[in-house]
Amino acid sequence: MVMKVLRQNRWVALLIGALFVSLSLISLLGMQSKSTEGKEPKQDMPTFVTAAPAPEGVPDLYVKAASTQQDREPVNILSSIVFQEWNKPGSKVHAFSNAKGIGLASGKIDSKASSKTADEKKKATKSQAADGKPAKQKGTHVVKSKAESLSPPTTLFFTRTNTLTQDQKDKATWTYDLSAEEVLLLQKIVMAEAEGEPYEGKVAVANVVLNRLRSANFPDTITDVIYQKHQFSPVANGRLKRVQPNEETIKSVNAALHGQKEVKDDTYFFLSLKLAQDLTVHHSRTFVKKIGNHSFYK
Repeated sequence: MVMKVLRQNRWVALLIGALFVSLSLISLLGMQSKSTEGKEPKQDMPTFVTAAPAPEGVPDLYVKAASTQQDREPVNILSSIVFQEWNKPGSKVHAFSNAKGIGLASGKIDSKASSKTADEKKKATKSQAADGKPAKQKGTHVVKSKAESLSPPTTLFFTRTNTLTQDQKDKATWTYDLSAEEVLLLQKIVMAEAEGEPYEGKVAVANVVLNRLRSANFPDTITDVIYQKHQFSPVANGRLKRVQPNEETIKSVNAALHGQKEVKDDTYFFLSLKLAQDLTVHHSRTFVKKIGNHSFYK
């Protein structure tokens, strides 16, 4: 019956077909809208800006923050690209570039801290260039002997067994007036005997001369102590007259005159075992100390 009606009225069949198609399209559109619900809208990609290469000598903060394990290579085309959207101060993700490519790294960039570090390095470099020497660290210093910068005293102070410093003069039992000629003579004998010896060795030789001056077993003046026969070889071979005291020798003599001691007060002899022809002192005296090539005895 229905088929007969459809055959007789074809426009009714077309209307029913269009109705079915419309219902199918509505159903498909509804399913598609449900499937897209809950999804986040697409974000716009960040913009790219081409930046000029960094000047020579200026550190690339983004490269440094991204990796500390690889050295930066010469800037190429890729390393001139800066991702401005990610490179904002305080951003948790930032872009970096190097010769191997470009990428992202996590962690904030503290531009203030980085610039502060760069400024500190510049200041250190300037201070080093000013004096030509590496900057000294805090807490380090060089201590010089006080006696090195002093002039020779005019009076020496002794007890029966000790040479005293200028500050100990109240303890002295006798004094010795020192002339400029004797100071020069003492400098020359130290130079002649210990020119190639260390500073301490020069002070020790001056100590021996002063110990003899103080002792009752030796002459009573510096001149007589130095010129006593068969005591100092530079007197016999004429070297004493030829030498001119250098700066270190002068300082060492001044130190000894002010009371600096490298050997004890009962030390009266010294010799070089390599050069000495007479080893009587070595075999008959008590060894005290060796400084450089000189052995000292009492």
